[in-house]
Amino acid sequence: MSLAIRPQRRVNACAFTLGLLAVTWLVARCEADTATPAAADTVTMTVTATAYNSLHGQGAGADHALAAWGDRLTPGMKAIAVSRDLIPLGLDYNAEVQIEGLPGTWQVKDKMHWRWKKKIDIYMGEDVQAARKWGRRKVKITFVPGE
Repeated sequence: MSLAIRPQRRVNACAFTLGLLAVTWLVARCEADTATPAAADTVTMTVTATAYNSLHGQGAGADHALAAWGDRLTPGMKAIAVSRDLIPLGLDYNAEVQIEGLPGTWQVKDKMHWRWKKKIDIYMGEDVQAARKWGRRKVKITFVPGE
């Protein structure tokens, strides 16, 4: 004895199965996107770090608070400029960076002239004394490439 399944029931079962597969795939994809990167995914390197301000006489152009990618820098932002040789390594626009000796996470908001190599410039708002105190030093930076 065989049971006949009406065609409409077959269509509903197929649609339900496809929908369930799609939802399962979507949930798995979202979990993969929100997973924290493993320590092996991070890059740590030593660079020369200097500091800069957004004051008249520092930087090029008339608007000294305007960064290379078009962001307006304001005092208190945790922003850095990077030498252009670091951009292909993963320090592109809005990349997040940990800087040895400084608390918090810093974002790449500016880029430097082509002549600089393996260098970052830390934005210190309008605090000239803090920038002078920082001076020029070698620091380790840590970031996740491609973020």
